[in-house]
Amino acid sequence: MATSLFSRSGSARALSHRDFTLLWLGTLVSNIGTWMESVALGVYVTEVTGQAAWTGGVAALTHLPSLVLAPLGGALADRFDRRTFMAVCVCVQALLAALLTVLAGTGHLSVPWVAAISLLNGAFSTLVIPCATALTVAVVPPEDLHNALSLDSAQFNLGRIIGPVLAALVLTKVGIAGALFVNTLSFLAVLLALAAMRGAAANALPSKVEALWAGIMRGVRLAWTDPGIALALGSGALVGLLISPFVGLVPVFALKVLGGNATTTSMLLTAQGTGAVIAAFGSGALVARMGRQTFLEAALLLVGLCSAAYWLSPTLPVALVTLFILGAVYLVAFTGLKTVCQARTPPELQARVSSLFLLLVNAGYILGVWGQGALSDRVGVRPITAGCALLFFGIVVGMRTLRSRGLAALGT
Repeated sequence: MATSLFSRSGSARALSHRDFTLLWLGTLVSNIGTWMESVALGVYVTEVTGQAAWTGGVAALTHLPSLVLAPLGGALADRFDRRTFMAVCVCVQALLAALLTVLAGTGHLSVPWVAAISLLNGAFSTLVIPCATALTVAVVPPEDLHNALSLDSAQFNLGRIIGPVLAALVLTKVGIAGALFVNTLSFLAVLLALAAMRGAAANALPSKVEALWAGIMRGVRLAWTDPGIALALGSGALVGLLISPFVGLVPVFALKVLGGNATTTSMLLTAQGTGAVIAAFGSGALVARMGRQTFLEAALLLVGLCSAAYWLSPTLPVALVTLFILGAVYLVAFTGLKTVCQARTPPELQARVSSLFLLLVNAGYILGVWGQGALSDRVGVRPITAGCALLFFGIVVGMRTLRSRGLAALGT
């Protein structure tokens, strides 16, 4: 079984590369802690304020710095030693997590503190993500890049499965300070992984150092002039605006619509993560049979319908099933769009194009999660969120009918 997974056609073949495996495992542990913190803070804000706008607004703050820092993060990842740069950013994130833990443990935690630290944490996450992408590109050969990106999505969603389950247990037994403390410790896994990496590609500095602004603009020009990259970036922004807010608004749906609690929130996030992990490991055969472009188009068509079905779910069991399916389709759509960007980009610009993808997706998510949350307080959760999902479906159908001027540009 292990041999087939790591074979050239295996679904986890990128894990045959030692440095990638170290980075993958370290990031997985950290993501588990991050999802524990996300659930704990989401439940805390929802319980304290009782308003979807506050929950969505605090979730949006984590992504707000990407509007300014994402292009800078991509340029820096191509400028400095990537392991050192990433380690410094991770250390700061660990300190912020420790501050949250102390505030919660001493009874001084408040929504303003959560908002401020979420904003700072988002700034350093924005710097880390393009650097991590650049490290991934450096430690796997080109033929394994798509598989490595799929496995990155898989480990992120494994964290989404394990983290909420642990969060529900820790919140019940210990309280919010316990969940935040576990997240603080989880950053050690990334630091240990970075220290253990020894491949030449992981240590190599860029051969040519550009001025920061010139480097940023070179990535922007490529994204603007390449029709496939431009369409993938625009599609990612639309997904972020109309579909992705379901992630930040899970506590609202669990507590205010379904009448549940932290365990309900955990169950929903776990269902989404399970669907995503299964899709990450199992979609390879379908991609080979249907072709990457056709498979991506199908995912973009389905993600709107699946999101609407989730938001309109009448009961928790139905919501769990629909969110499981949404998690799978959502991962396929995002991984496909990101792969289009990376496959069409020269290696020396991959971190910068990745940072532009991050910027546009997060810009859409910030507007979407706050806007949908605020409108939901006034109109109702289901009409707003399901309406946005159906709007996305309509846009994709319209693009699909344009043929060569529409989704066909996503071909790689």
